[in-house]
Amino acid sequence: MDVRFEAEVFVWRGPAPFHWITIPDDGCDLVRAEAAQSSYGWDAVPVRVRIGATEWETSLLPRDRGYVLPVKDAVRRAEGVERGVTVCVELSVAPRGGRQADRTGPTF
Repeated sequence: MDVRFEAEVFVWRGPAPFHWITIPDDGCDLVRAEAAQSSYGWDAVPVRVRIGATEWETSLLPRDRGYVLPVKDAVRRAEGVERGVTVCVELSVAPRGGRQADRTGPTF
């Protein structure tokens, strides 16, 4: 994984409430450096993520001149993560095309 950081989980109550993690500034710098080769639209950036023992693929979304990471309920349940908890996140920007070329990467 290219970047490792600790951040707090929060709930963003949009049309569909979801749990999120804000990527810190130094992590956003790495994402921006690789986004031109990876982004597939709407400035979304495909990534491979690990929290605890759970690893999955998703996409970062732009927010407030940075990026946020969605954390699926299945991941939260597997790792016992709730809103307000600080977690250790490992993250790598995925190649263009999003998920692995053979589409076999875990979607959790």
